[in-house]
Amino acid sequence: MNAAVFLWQTPLCAASSSDQKYLWGALGIAVLALFVALLFARSVLAADSGTPEMQEISNAIREGAEAFMRRQYTTIGVLALVIAALLYAGYHLYPRTSPYAGMTVISFLIGAICSAIAGYTGMYVSIRANIRTASAARTSLNRALQLALRGGAVTGLVVVALSLIGVGLLFLFFGGMTHPEEVPYRLVGFGFGASLVALFAQLGGGIYTKAADVGADLVGKVEAGIPEDDPRNPAVIADLVGDNVGDCAGRGADIFESTAAENVGAMILGAALYPVFGIKGILFPLIVHAINLIASVVGVSIVRCGETEDPMHALDRGYYVTTLLAMAGFAAAVYFMLEARWWLFACGVIGIVTAFLFVRITEYYTECRYRPVQSIARASLTGPATNIISGLAVGMETPAMPAIVISAALLLSYYFGLRGLADVHDISSYSKGIYGTAIATMGMLSSAAYILAMDTFGPITDNAGGIIEMSNQPEEIRKRTDRLDAAGNTTKALTKGYAIGSAALAAFLLFSAYMEEIRGIVADKVAFAGGVMPSDWHFTNVNLASVPVFVGGLLGAMLVFLFSSLAIQAVGRTAQYVIEDVRAQFKENPGIMLGTSKPDYGRCVSIVTAAALREMVLPGMLVVCMPLAVGLIFRNFGDTFHVSSIVDMPTIHGVPIDLSGPEAVAALLMVGTIAGILMAMLMNNGGGAWDNAKKLIETGEYGGKRSEAHKAAVVGDTVGDPFKDTAGPSLHVLIKLLATITLVLAPLFL
Repeated sequence: MNAAVFLWQTPLCAASSSDQKYLWGALGIAVLALFVALLFARSVLAADSGTPEMQEISNAIREGAEAFMRRQYTTIGVLALVIAALLYAGYHLYPRTSPYAGMTVISFLIGAICSAIAGYTGMYVSIRANIRTASAARTSLNRALQLALRGGAVTGLVVVALSLIGVGLLFLFFGGMTHPEEVPYRLVGFGFGASLVALFAQLGGGIYTKAADVGADLVGKVEAGIPEDDPRNPAVIADLVGDNVGDCAGRGADIFESTAAENVGAMILGAALYPVFGIKGILFPLIVHAINLIASVVGVSIVRCGETEDPMHALDRGYYVTTLLAMAGFAAAVYFMLEARWWLFACGVIGIVTAFLFVRITEYYTECRYRPVQSIARASLTGPATNIISGLAVGMETPAMPAIVISAALLLSYYFGLRGLADVHDISSYSKGIYGTAIATMGMLSSAAYILAMDTFGPITDNAGGIIEMSNQPEEIRKRTDRLDAAGNTTKALTKGYAIGSAALAAFLLFSAYMEEIRGIVADKVAFAGGVMPSDWHFTNVNLASVPVFVGGLLGAMLVFLFSSLAIQAVGRTAQYVIEDVRAQFKENPGIMLGTSKPDYGRCVSIVTAAALREMVLPGMLVVCMPLAVGLIFRNFGDTFHVSSIVDMPTIHGVPIDLSGPEAVAALLMVGTIAGILMAMLMNNGGGAWDNAKKLIETGEYGGKRSEAHKAAVVGDTVGDPFKDTAGPSLHVLIKLLATITLVLAPLFL
């Protein structure tokens, strides 16, 4: 981004040939991971594809998903090109940023393209793995489990490998081997492009999947009294399509964005430690993700289960193996790249432990065997109102333990960073501590490929269960797919917890990178104008007594609530179209309920597709425009309100530089991140608890299916659906998009 960001600190030094091997090694492992993903995909696609009846249902799901994805990515592509043009024009407005306009836009477009490929790849394989998983379930639970997980692993490996390749090649082509300190700043566009596509993919897919689900449940289960995935329901195919475009494509783009943003943010902070580690400190996150790929391939390959075993136990074994291998690889990377500073390895262990704790906390709040879900199910005995009251109470309780875990992780990793670099005297304590938090973030994402494989496993097994149900397979086969589906529901909930935890640490990492970048831009501006730059000045303090800072923070919190409202309203409006169509089809064609004629599945799919794409634009553009508006407004009008001291401030011709714009945006970013994390936890876990309370009753508890308690639980689940699958997951992306867009636009705020 800035050619002179760190020139005043340290002379440029080209990377040695021995250091270059780390970059080439990471890129080589990423290419091998893509090859392994291809082998996994071929093994899945070579499996039996079931009976003609099963194939007919699978083909309908596949056609609906592909049609939606084509239209969605066309829309996102147009928006991305418009934003790229505006970004290029904005950079050209100022002489200091004009030379880097082309690089920033190129990295933005490459990030967007890679994110789109990652999301589409996950969906492409999942809509073909579902029928093969269903077919395998006719003979073997273990075979079905392996096909579903390997189908999910294609997504996980492609996502992490593309992130690694994209960042690595841009670093290489932008001159990272000769100017390693400068180049990480030019990569921020990659993270912004990834974040933009991820937001629209997650938001559009979430609106689609939950609108179809709500419509199918309310008319099918509550009004018509027919089971879930009943072929008589006109919305059932749209519901099954939604699992793929929301949970597969959306989550794939989400995790891609996390790894991309974490790579770029950690490399920026690594540049601040260039005098200590050289280029190895900058390339360290790329090596960590290369280790992630190796560990995840091994973890996926060892998963097996007995015919009577709980599939979740087999998935857990794979996760534990992946985590242990990632930890061992992390230790080796610290030894060779970070001078065997074991306090820094401890930072990575903190991240790994944080990931484990987030998964287990999410399990506690969303599993049927624990108090929160049981309390909601019990409340359903007295009607929908008490179900919703209990569900909201559980949702509001859920952020408490994760917030404590995040706080402890940040404090400990910051302290360990200080200890690990205690003998380094020419680097600020803040830079040392923040690098510790960056390593903790790397540790949390060190098993991302396997986690994403487990996440995609969920919709594949859900679709497989739907295919078995709709094709009227024997009860024994349905029991197998029900066990897989139960494990899939658990993995989907757990990976949402993992996603918000990694988003929280990544967002703090990116916030730190933003503060570091502002410092570099100020230094560049002062040097350009011949001003005075205090040697020990850092942009680390944001004055809460300043009116622009308070306003920026208030707008950040408001943005989270307004975005959530728009997302949930979008689900509600789109669901209304589904409900009206399903009712109309039942009325127009009485033979549907009698089983003598088929509903028009395609009509419902088309309605949901058009509405979801229309509804995703406003909340998405709100997130993009808010930081830009706050930064530019306070850049030009904040001097009147700004509170600062002239002591030890950078000055030009004796006048302190006005930091109102950067400070207001910093407040928006930090407060918006905090509010977004808490709100996402409430929605993810609260919605998951509502869902599993309904499932608990469907097992026979409190009267079982079609009881009054079940009807109340269906209403609660319907309320929770847009929480856990639309607004909640989209908030993961929102907090990272806020960070990446402020990194990209930072030069415009000064």
